[in-house]
Order: sequence, then C-alpha cells, then structure tokens
Amino acid sequence: MWSFSHIANELHEWLSSIFNPTWTLVIEMVLAGVAVIGLFAALGLVLVLMERRVAAWIQIRLGPNRVGPQGLLQSLADTLKLIVKEGLTPSGADKLLFNVAPFIAMIVAMLLMAPIAFAKDFQLWDMNIGVLYVSAVSSIMVISILMAGWSSNNKYSLMGAMRSGAQIVSYELSAGLSILTIVVLTGSLQVSDIIHAQATGWWIFKGHLPVWIAFVTFIIAVTAETNRAPFDLAEAESELTAGFHTEYSGMKFALFFLAEYINVFIVCAIGATLFLGGWMPFHIGNWTQFNHVMDYIPSSIWFFGKTFFLIFLIMWFRWTFPRLRIDQLLNLEWKYLLPISMINLLLATAMAILGWHF
Repeated sequence: MWSFSHIANELHEWLSSIFNPTWTLVIEMVLAGVAVIGLFAALGLVLVLMERRVAAWIQIRLGPNRVGPQGLLQSLADTLKLIVKEGLTPSGADKLLFNVAPFIAMIVAMLLMAPIAFAKDFQLWDMNIGVLYVSAVSSIMVISILMAGWSSNNKYSLMGAMRSGAQIVSYELSAGLSILTIVVLTGSLQVSDIIHAQATGWWIFKGHLPVWIAFVTFIIAVTAETNRAPFDLAEAESELTAGFHTEYSGMKFALFFLAEYINVFIVCAIGATLFLGGWMPFHIGNWTQFNHVMDYIPSSIWFFGKTFFLIFLIMWFRWTFPRLRIDQLLNLEWKYLLPISMINLLLATAMAILGWHF
C-alpha cells in the first residue's frame, strides 16, 4: 500500500543532521503550518470553481467560461479582485473585535486540520482523542461569527449572528451523536483506530441501519453547522443582505468566505473518515485478490475522492432545496433529528455489545 511515511522520515533525518532536536521540531512545525496554508489556498480556488460548475450543471447552464480555458482561472481572478479591494471598517464598529473575527475563523479551521489523516501515515497529529478534539474545536467557530455580527454595529449582521449561534449550537448535538455512533462501534476516539477498524469494510457498509441513519443525520447537521443552504439563515441574502459579514470587504470578507469552504472540506473529510474509511481502500472481507488490487490505488486518492464526493452532495443540497425558515430549521433539529439520533445511538450501542455488525 502507498505510504508517505518515508518522505516525512527522510525530511526529519535531514533536518536532524543539521539542527539540534529543538530547532528540528520548530522547523517541522513551521513547514506543517506553511503546508496547511498552501492547502487552504488551493482548496479555496478549487472549491469555488467546483461550486460554480456544480451550480451550472444542476441549473443547466454554462457557468464560468470567460477567464482562462473553460473558465478555470475565474477563481484566481476573484482572488486578485478581493486582494486589491479596500478593507473598510464601519465608523460605529468595535474595531478590535471587527478586525479579529475573520482571523479567528481561519485559526479554528487550521486547528481542525491537525487530526485529519490525508493518506496512509500522513497526519499532522494522531492524538488519542482526535474525534473529541474535532467536536470541541469546531464549536469555537460560532465565537467568530457572533463577534463579527455584534462588532459590526449593524442590525442585519447582529440578526445573522444570533441565527447562526442558535443554529450551530442546535445542530452540534445531532452531529455529535452521529459521531458517537461510530466511536461506539470502533471503541476508540483516535482517528487512526477508526480508519483501521474499516480495513475489512467501511462502516457505511458493515454497520447496518444505525450507521446509515447516523450518516444521513451527520450530513444534514454539518450542512447546517457550516451555514450552507438550505440552512444559510445566518447570511440570507434576500433577508439580511449578507448576514454577519455584511460590513466586511476586501481580504476580511475573503477570510470568512475561505473559512466557509475550508469548513465544508473539513466536515466532509471527517465524514469520509468516520463512515467511508478515510484513506482506506475499498476492501471486502476476505476477498484477498480484490483487496490487493484496491491497494494499488494511492491512499491519498481514496481520501480526496471520498471527501470531494461528500462535498458534491452538500453542494447538491444548496442548488436543490429552498431555504428553510428559522422555526422550520430548529423544529427539524429538536423535534426530529435529535430524538432519532438518541434512539439510533442506543441501537448502535446494542449492536456493538452483541457484535451484530460485520
């Protein structure tokens, strides 16, 4: 099976031969940070173009087709436009909080990259509470949104931030219970353990009905948590102009815009890891020859393929379903998803105790 461990080991040995252990660790951390920032930039360009292409495909139109061959440079043109635009701060705004809010959004997104396994032996930090870490850190995102809405001194921004706070706090419950379903079946919070538990089959296939229910609930909940349509009440253009980032422009707006797409990538990467095996190839029980053929496909291809499939699903939701009202959104969570998730967790627990999964 393909592995990136030899690249990391050779880099570590080369740095260790030049610097002492402390400086080696510092340089490796800096390189990891630069790599994450580079990944952010690449994902921003790719996902914005993908969003427009998916929207055009669903709505039977051309999409971006002017800048570059087949419109492939449209995202780059948008980036240049945002870089040269002036970043304005409203006169009545709390300038400190207003300027800090978009950076908090990006910092949270960077922190969430730590436990994600992008390929075999290619992970920044395989902590023993990886899933709990993701659930805890992702909840900090609402702070940046509330900070942006309140500090803007704009009623639309404040209303969008309040909606987002209620929405994220509500749907975190269903998302957390869906994640716990996989944790119960695996018996571990560590991301690497969850992936290796799917070596004989992904949980979406061998976990029976409880995992399917958890998967559907997870996709709905994370779509709401990332403020994506049809749950985009925090930035409803037809009602609130642009919601919590109405007053933002230039690179400050670009940071919020980029953070949204990075968060979509992160939640889809977590979903692919929990339910679809992460970087693990498609294996079927003891089918040795079939599994051996699947191992020839690089693990990074498996991971990004599954992740972008889930991203496509979330984009599909946006261009298919109309926006919900705030009361409908909260009713969906508290009256339907939460009770279903709690009962489903009990079913998964019973299934794990009795060993009814494959």
